Amino acid sequence: MKNHYQLLIIGGGPAGLAAATIAAKDGISCAVLDEQPTLGGQIYRAIESIPEQRAKKLGSEYRRGKNIAEAFRLSDAEYYPNTKVWSLNNQREVGILQNDKASILSADQVIVASGAMERPVPFPGWTLPGVMQAGAGQILYKSAGIVPDNGVVLAGSGPLLLLLAWQYLHAGVEVKALLDVTPLSNHIGALPKFPRALLAHHYLTKGIGYQIALKRAGIPMLFGVSDLRADGDGVCQSVGFKHSGKQKTIESELLLTHFGVIPHIWLTQSAGCKHQWDDSQQCWRPEHDEWGNTDISGILVAGDGAGINGARSAEHAGRLAGLEALFALGVINQSERDNRGVKERKWVRGERHIRPFLEKYYQIPKKLLATDIDETIICRCEEIAAGEIRQAVRDGHDNTNQVKFFTRCGMGPCQGRQCSNAVAHLVADESGKSVKEMGHFRGRPPVAPLTLEQLATLKQEVAE
Repeated sequence: MKNHYQLLIIGGGPAGLAAATIAAKDGISCAVLDEQPTLGGQIYRAIESIPEQRAKKLGSEYRRGKNIAEAFRLSDAEYYPNTKVWSLNNQREVGILQNDKASILSADQVIVASGAMERPVPFPGWTLPGVMQAGAGQILYKSAGIVPDNGVVLAGSGPLLLLLAWQYLHAGVEVKALLDVTPLSNHIGALPKFPRALLAHHYLTKGIGYQIALKRAGIPMLFGVSDLRADGDGVCQSVGFKHSGKQKTIESELLLTHFGVIPHIWLTQSAGCKHQWDDSQQCWRPEHDEWGNTDISGILVAGDGAGINGARSAEHAGRLAGLEALFALGVINQSERDNRGVKERKWVRGERHIRPFLEKYYQIPKKLLATDIDETIICRCEEIAAGEIRQAVRDGHDNTNQVKFFTRCGMGPCQGRQCSNAVAHLVADESGKSVKEMGHFRGRPPVAPLTLEQLATLKQEVAE
């Protein structure tokens, strides 16, 4: 690994791989830094090694990643797996950890393609062993073929729940129920956006197909669920909820939840990039133009880390960012960049037709985002409950960073990944202000945990 590259790409998912593939064709020094052991990101995890039979059960959208991986392998881009990026500053200096050794790389252009993470939504019992995010279930299945052997309850909101239930169905897993917490009023509110969504009808037909298959299999699908909770003596033993005005319980040792995804913004925060609150996606995302440029020269974003638009859109956005990096480096001129990007820009616009409908249809209810149950743990690292956060607001701390300082929310090993959004919604609800006014936790390195021993190995090389 060199200590300086013309282009560094952070993330080995569809956006990062597509950006590297197109940029490396023009002969620049380009490297992809990937925390995972194999390329593909979360959506295409283990795509190069997965048995064909399991890949078929995961569906055609998953198998699509094989072509992206093959194209990347044929490129001249360097690939560094098991490489954790723990820092990025506005001088395009990238802190990495590889083989337990920390170092600093530099680049003329950096594309942050760090993808998304599942939205953490605290609810009673969410910290119990046996309660996991649905993405964890997918990781275990994709990477190791591991599935639940004693049944599972799926709960939350978003297309991933349908997909995972369908995948589990084909893997022989007993899905005891799919509990959708999306308010029924969302369905009505999304209707005006439905005609535009028909322009991306392939997504709608897949979703309908999943529902039909689940219904035929006899899997209970309950909509408009509220008051979700996990109960048990030290571990999850049952799932409680309210449906049609009645309290119900399902015995289950495993509850997988999903409440949509949000951009992984900790690196762009650390670099000092401007971020904006996206009301429709209910999250913060970095500001950027159609080519992926942020407000900091030489730092670009692509894929779901720039805003949630899905894997296909990430692929095309990655190519656009790759072309922009080539233009910024003087390898191609503006006319060539624009001409080569025509189809990609058209694809991005086409892929986004479905987003307004999905975002309105699956909008998380305010009551769930800002729980009114004081005992619910919000910050898992520091074990801070919702009542403590609300009390901090009543004591005069009326923004997220003040609450962080006062309560230590967000100061644990995860650096706020699991609680920042929940804290913002709680503070906004208690203070009567908007989440946008609350701001987000300040980003600072390291954005991922490092030991002192690892940090002590830091040695910054002089760029060649």
